[in-house]
Amino acid sequence: MARILIAGGGIAGAITAIALHEVGHEPVLYEAYDRSAEGVGAFLTLAVNGLDALTPLGLKPLVKDLGFDTPRMTLGLGNGRKLSEFPLGGALPDGTVSQTVLRSDLYVALRDEAVRRGVRTEFGKRLTDAKQTADGVTASFADGTKSEGDLLIGADGLRSTVRRILDPSAPSPRYVPLLNTGGFARGLDLDDEPGIMHMVFGRKAFFAHVLAPDGAVWWFANVPHASEPTESDLASMRGPSWRERLLDLVRPDRTPATAIIEASENIYEPWATYDFPTVPVWHRGRIGLIGDAAHATSPAAGQGAAMAIEDAVTLAMCLRDVSDPAAALTTFEALRRERVEAVVAQGKRNGDAKAPGPVGRVLRDFFITRAMRKPATDDPNRFMWEHRIDWASPVSRVG
Repeated sequence: MARILIAGGGIAGAITAIALHEVGHEPVLYEAYDRSAEGVGAFLTLAVNGLDALTPLGLKPLVKDLGFDTPRMTLGLGNGRKLSEFPLGGALPDGTVSQTVLRSDLYVALRDEAVRRGVRTEFGKRLTDAKQTADGVTASFADGTKSEGDLLIGADGLRSTVRRILDPSAPSPRYVPLLNTGGFARGLDLDDEPGIMHMVFGRKAFFAHVLAPDGAVWWFANVPHASEPTESDLASMRGPSWRERLLDLVRPDRTPATAIIEASENIYEPWATYDFPTVPVWHRGRIGLIGDAAHATSPAAGQGAAMAIEDAVTLAMCLRDVSDPAAALTTFEALRRERVEAVVAQGKRNGDAKAPGPVGRVLRDFFITRAMRKPATDDPNRFMWEHRIDWASPVSRVG
């Protein structure tokens, strides 16, 4: 049994801790903030590949209870034209379909389940450095404390400290020229079937909404923003002016977006979009990366949480079947790198369609319309949600 330090107590960290505990290791979670993430964050749709990966850990029923089925999506243009309707991420043999869930609910459920299974979590532990010894790792934290373990896994996200420790020359995240926002509206009488995600390539912004079973409308928008915003830029957009800007962007479209935004009591402050085309160094010795720390993808891929879950399960399998820690991390990278970089690339292509200029919008609408005439089997996103992990099969060592 190895003592495995996990930097980052979010979704990736919590699911990694559960998976490692399942295969007999002793994970310890270290969260930088001195509080948990209850109530923080918008919502996400967890694709069936992520749900399937939860099955061997016994977590699929828990996650399904958090949200609601989102089996299908429509795609349309701002002129009101509906182009197509098709499955949103397929379905599992037992009928399970993609689930839309509040990000904070997913985090809290995984955190609580990790605690229930005996995983120790320490808050207010911001990692500052890590040193490897012949047979372990010593992690140092901002409060002056240290912790020793057999391995250190960086599940610390886009601005990963562990990534910097592994490779001080690691590339910075790539800015994807979109701002994200969203919210929840009530009191609307939309002629929608619950659980159908409606996505529209609008004239000035991309807008999506889904009617939840309780009648609330969950929505998000992607707003083109050519240059990477500074914190000052983002701060200047907050408050009532942000609502007005969103309304100005969606009013030209023949969609319910205007009514939905007007009916939303609170709207998420804008945040920028980033991804990582590639991270050259995923591991050295007994220190490794998973999740966004290794391969952040644009939300346009719809795979961020699913990739973290796949990572966690695959890493646990590697550390279950490969006795040497460094070789286990090498094997993990060999199993994951090609797939996740393909997902990042597809997410970038999906996101690029949301941010064209006026001329580009005309061309975009033409090519999207033409693409929608192809059969659903040609969906370029299929490879993402059709992936399955065989938990029962032993992992073969690489390196």
